[in-house]
Amino acid sequence: MWLLVLAYLGGVLTIVSPCILPVLPFVFARTGQPFMKSGLPLLAGMALTFALVASLAAVGGGWVVQVNQYGRWLALLFVALFGLTLLLPQLAERLTRPLVAAGSRLSEVAGADARPRPGASFLIGVATGLLWAPCAGPILGLLLTGAALQGASIATTLLLLAYAAGAATSLAVALLLGGKVFAAMKRSIGAGEWLRRGLGAAMLAGVAAIALGLDTGILARISTASTGGIEQALVGRLAGKSPNVSGAMMAQVPASGSAMKAADKAPGALPIEGNLPPLDGAVQWLNSPPLTAQALKGKVVLVDFWTYSCINCLRSLPYVKAWAEKYRDQGLVVIGVHAPEFAFERDVGNVTKAMKDLGINYPVAIDNDFKVWRAFNNQYWPAHYFADAQGRIRYHHFGEGEYAESERVIQQLLREAGAAKVADGLINASAEGVQLAPDMNEVQSPETYVGYQRAEHFVPETSLVPDKVSAYSAPSQLALNDWSLDGQWNVGPERATSSAPASRIVYRFHARDLHLVLGPGADGKPVRFKVLVDGKAPGDAHGTDVAPDGSGSVTEQRLYQLVRQTGGVTDRTFSIEFLDPGVSAYAFTFG
Repeated sequence: MWLLVLAYLGGVLTIVSPCILPVLPFVFARTGQPFMKSGLPLLAGMALTFALVASLAAVGGGWVVQVNQYGRWLALLFVALFGLTLLLPQLAERLTRPLVAAGSRLSEVAGADARPRPGASFLIGVATGLLWAPCAGPILGLLLTGAALQGASIATTLLLLAYAAGAATSLAVALLLGGKVFAAMKRSIGAGEWLRRGLGAAMLAGVAAIALGLDTGILARISTASTGGIEQALVGRLAGKSPNVSGAMMAQVPASGSAMKAADKAPGALPIEGNLPPLDGAVQWLNSPPLTAQALKGKVVLVDFWTYSCINCLRSLPYVKAWAEKYRDQGLVVIGVHAPEFAFERDVGNVTKAMKDLGINYPVAIDNDFKVWRAFNNQYWPAHYFADAQGRIRYHHFGEGEYAESERVIQQLLREAGAAKVADGLINASAEGVQLAPDMNEVQSPETYVGYQRAEHFVPETSLVPDKVSAYSAPSQLALNDWSLDGQWNVGPERATSSAPASRIVYRFHARDLHLVLGPGADGKPVRFKVLVDGKAPGDAHGTDVAPDGSGSVTEQRLYQLVRQTGGVTDRTFSIEFLDPGVSAYAFTFG
């Protein structure tokens, strides 16, 4: 329930976001009309259309985006005609007969003295909804990520509708206030005609802004900065206090590395949480033929949701592998469910190689369609679900840590299943490299995405250009947790790709370790790089994928450890220069 409230409040905040500006003239064109018969149908059409298109775009794939692009251009033509009839009513007389009729009807709808037409207002609202590029702050990021991972459902549409209703509420208040101002000004001689023309000019300016992409570019960047802090505070207040976990991705909390997780249940009585969901949604199985919940009865089962570039998953793997080895002969079956975060993690070849490198020999289900994820109603990477021999889930744990409690659960469930000689001792997992547990007291930098869809703390905020090659210049100094690009980059939704040699990424961080998910160019050739820490070669602070002189190369799509400090942890400025073009950078994580 709190998610619906959160979505609604997030929508309300859009009225203070700069990226809503191009849409406001379309709304204020209804001033002077009765609200119930003119303004309300417009806002309803706008909200319903946004909820439908956003739901489909989140779960329907590229074809929905393509169709919506055509719809946006048709809507632009529609509202441009509307704006012209407001600005230059006499122009309608010079148009062809069908357009004269359309222009006249639009003029009647817009005219303060004409009889309001709810149907026409709703139609204009539908067009406005197609043009409305919502301000992608933390709360909308929460909703769209949840929609993408949880799939098409009534709940998905309800959340997006709540967000749209919140925006419509704040716009309705503005519309009602604007109507009073309009009525007062109309009493002045000639003011009504000038207001009409002013609204027409404003609508055409909004059309131009949307056509030029300002609503999804500069204005959206400013908007995220202006409302992000307020929205994060709302998330924290409504979600309540949650224990921290470094960078665990979540489907129904902000997908921006905000380090929240659900409260863990302590082992003890181990209540029944439900039956083990089906596993038949996997597109492929590795290290095993397909397994079913029914066939697993009689075994204690640990299901581990992971993805191979997730630092939290990598750091929990030594324990999962050790449990699989220690308790295999006593009746434990460990199943890894690989649910990809980035597009390259859908490549089964990439997953197979990662499993070999990581030494994973237990069964792994490839969950590229997130069907197993949704069957469990899962929300986290990593997530561990423990089922007893009767096929009932008895315990779960999200994120890193609490390994002793998890192992005691395994021991208890094995004893309940009748296993003999279940050892009381706990494993001492050996971890090194990226899998070495962090000192979270020293980690003051959050997981940070490089693609514009979830990017935060990029500076300067207004210079991030989506989906086109642009020249960037990094500032000489950065505040803690700010980052920037330098050189030629094409920034897409989930990654930034360099298009020229000597392109750089700079980040001011505070943590022992710095990791970056990277991939080579489309030709697969290695991309050489050079790492500096505070302007110098890292030396003893080099990561496992970097030499002491800072040199290294990107040879495959995975997480790279670039910095591991051996001394005191302080604020440091990291930079990585790619000597060859074509590298793709996805996300920073810290430890």
